[in-house]
This record gives sequence, C-alpha cells and structure tokens, in this order.
Amino acid sequence: MGRPTYVQVTEVGTRDGFQAEKEFIPTATKIQLINALIDAGVPRIEFSSFVSPRAIPQLADVVDVLGGINRTPDTRLAALVPNPRGAAAAAAAGVDEMVVFVSASESHNLKNVNRSIDESLSGVEEIMRIASIDGVEVQGAVPTSFGCPFEGDVSVEALARVVGHYHKMGMRHVSLGDTTGMATPKLVTAACQHLQDKFPDMHIALHFHNTRGIGLCNVMAGLDEGISAYEASFGGLGGCPFAPGATGNICTEDLVFLLHEMDIETGIDIRKLCAIAREVENVVARQLPGQVMKAGLREDIYSMDEGATAVG
Repeated sequence: MGRPTYVQVTEVGTRDGFQAEKEFIPTATKIQLINALIDAGVPRIEFSSFVSPRAIPQLADVVDVLGGINRTPDTRLAALVPNPRGAAAAAAAGVDEMVVFVSASESHNLKNVNRSIDESLSGVEEIMRIASIDGVEVQGAVPTSFGCPFEGDVSVEALARVVGHYHKMGMRHVSLGDTTGMATPKLVTAACQHLQDKFPDMHIALHFHNTRGIGLCNVMAGLDEGISAYEASFGGLGGCPFAPGATGNICTEDLVFLLHEMDIETGIDIRKLCAIAREVENVVARQLPGQVMKAGLREDIYSMDEGATAVG
C-alpha cells in the first residue's frame, strides 16, 4: 500500500501529556496552549478527559478548559471518556468527539479501570447510546495494542477482538495505543495488515510512545501500510500513570518535521508548533525530549560567527 500524501496529526499533550504532572497546571495556561495549537493549524486535539477528579486531579478543570477555547470548524476537540457518566458530561459540555478505551490486554484493563475487557465493552455500548442522542462521534482506542507490561506480547487476534467489538457498535475510527513503548516496526506492520484485512472500512490511527527510542521508526512502518492518522504530544511529554515504565509520547513537532520532509502534508505550521513546545518546557519546568524545537529546521542557516572555530 502506498504512503499517504496527507496525515492528520492529533495533539494529545494537554491530556496524555499533562495527566501525569503532579503540580496542577493553571486552567488559563491549558487554554492558552490549546488556542495556540489551533492557531498553528492542528486539525484535531484530544484536549482533556471527563475522568473522576479523584483519579486524575490534573484534569478536573475539563469543563472550564473547553469553555475557554477559541473553537473553529478547522479543529476538532476530542475528550477521553472512561464511563457513561463521563460521556454524559462530555455531551453536555459540547465536545466534538468522545474517545473510549478498552485495552487489548486483560491485565492492563484491570489495572487501568478496574474492570475486565467484557465489562468495559459493555460500558462502551452505553456510551455509544449517550453520544448518539447528541450526534457526537465516538472513536475507539485500544491501549497495549503492541504489548503489555504485565503480560508481554499481545496477539493480533486479541487486538482484533476489541476492534471487532468497536466495529459492531458502529465505530469506524480506532486508535492503536502503544502504551509503554513496546511497539516495533514488525509488530506495527503485522497489526495494521491484520486489521485492514479484517475491517477494511475501519480508519486506523497510531499512538506511539518513544520509550525505547523507535517511535518514529514505527511511524514509518505505519506510513508504509497507508496509515494516515497519528497522535503525538508537544515536546514528547506524556506517559500512562497506570503503566510502569511508560515514558513520553512521540513528539508532535518531530513527527511533523518528519512528515514535511517526506512531502506529506499536515496543514500545521511547524515553527509555531516548536514555539509551543518550548513554552511547555517552561510550564513543566524541565527539559523535554523533543529534538526539532532545540535544533531548528534543517533549512535554518546560521552565521559563521555563531559557532566555535576548530583549532589546529
């Protein structure tokens, strides 16, 4: 399958990136960053989650954040919803999309939401009913799609089981989550081929973490399978608070740089994206792993007076 000419990039930093931050980030700061992402041309933002404030205090301001965003028809605002109660709140708040999640691994699902896979899928059916009342689109997500920190390898059959349930419920968009960075290009290829053969009308997005340093290699494998949607976090911030060893997501600006250098369009202003990532470093008060925001674009030219001169 040929590589896509356009890729939809979803920014997940204000949800997946911020959720593990211990210090509460002011609501106004979150709104400012999301508005900057919209101005940079990001087409889809998973901006927060309608989760219990006790579970993730950092995201307790989800309704206030949504209310402060300068919304435009060019950027869709998605929110994670863990249960029917969250779905009802999300619908009332006016989100563009809801994202539901059921792990491919039984152990991770129990650890993440204290429910079996079957119990979670039952709850998703109720979420679909709630969303349909207000005409809100629902996208499925499958954490541990490429491996589980508690069980090891996850088979494509286990992955297809969850995706198949989503498909039967009427979903046509699914995100495969590499929760603890266990994906490899070989596994990505196998999963994408299996799911595209089994569910040809299901649109697949890929959500990689860079835990083992091959996040962008996995993107290349996805592109080779024709996958045209990827999720990433500004500066490479992020990680699942319920999964040991889960470091940051792949970096949004590094992803966009790669895509643009391959002549794949995103509609995103990468210089604005880099400026946002540098601001996020100030917000979390530490250096983040993103590379392009530090090195600049490859066409940036420097004066010979700026660098050290070799001696000898």
